Amino acid sequence: MSLLTENSHQAKTMLCTLITALAGGGMFTLLHLPLPWLLGPMIAVLIGSNLWKPLYSWPPQIRNTGMIIVGYTIGLSLTASALSQIAGQLPYMLLMTMLLLLFCAGVAFAVSRLSGTNYKTILLGSIPGGLTQMLLLAEESEDVNLTVVTVIQVIRLMMIIICIPLLIYSPLFASHLDGGGAMPLPQGASAGWGGLFPNILYYGAACISCAIAGQKINFPTAYLLGPAIITAILQLSGLQGPVLPGTLINAAQLMIGVYVGLLLDPRKLEHKLLTLSLAVGSGVILIAGAYGFSLLFTALEHVTAATALLSLAPGGMDQMSLIAHETGADLPTVAGYQLFRTFFIFFAVPPLFKMIFRRKKGARMYQ
Repeated sequence: MSLLTENSHQAKTMLCTLITALAGGGMFTLLHLPLPWLLGPMIAVLIGSNLWKPLYSWPPQIRNTGMIIVGYTIGLSLTASALSQIAGQLPYMLLMTMLLLLFCAGVAFAVSRLSGTNYKTILLGSIPGGLTQMLLLAEESEDVNLTVVTVIQVIRLMMIIICIPLLIYSPLFASHLDGGGAMPLPQGASAGWGGLFPNILYYGAACISCAIAGQKINFPTAYLLGPAIITAILQLSGLQGPVLPGTLINAAQLMIGVYVGLLLDPRKLEHKLLTLSLAVGSGVILIAGAYGFSLLFTALEHVTAATALLSLAPGGMDQMSLIAHETGADLPTVAGYQLFRTFFIFFAVPPLFKMIFRRKKGARMYQ
């Protein structure tokens, strides 16, 4: 009976969350705001959940479903020519990733000195890696405030998701937009529901299997990268992947936006004003830095300003890919740069972080 009551309560909170998200998406659509089905649900649920927390819930499985859909869309864009183009940009990917990470480390050092907050805490909050990966690293590190790391990471992510589209749709980038539409459909593909079958069944089974398998082996961002990789492989092998209808893409945006909106709970903070100020301030500086690096990127490579900014923006790969899809930016380039940074941070940053701070701790012991 208690299990039935619990399931009934969860169903009611999910329904309340969904209604709030749909209202937010509908309002953003009526107001003609950018990315209405990502930003609208995210902001509406953020406000609603902080006013009436017990009424809201969103299982991570729903977010994972949205990420699988986005991963499939990314995989469709990774054609043979696109992969060849990405391979030729590997030196620039390494350069831009290193510059961005060094910039983040510098910002964290300045914020730490100004606020008196532990440097390791600010650094882990500022590194634009996967939220889960940074939180795991924070849990394993000494002298790190996990709550502050979480808040800084979540606020940075929200600021990126909100500010980057507004920047791209501003007069600063208006001349570089490809009509503000989604990426063009591959030749011979259909965006309608009828054109999905039967190939979508094969792709769906492969994407879900690879996402689950990737999660079991601790693959970075498994529910996004697993489907993207297997979709690219199947497509290169000759199996035509159907383009998803716009309604399904909007649903994926809602699934992800709601999850991000529920992450932030300011009531858990001990020093609310200080921590929120640190998070917002460092987020603004990181966005400004990403914009500066995007200008360098456009000078080095023949890409649009929107593509450059989305490639270097310190946000999640899924959100940046969705924005690239909606704004007509070069999705393979954006996905390639975000993917490279994801793997670099996943494999290189944790060992470097532990090695540097272990040496500093050893040096203090012998002083």
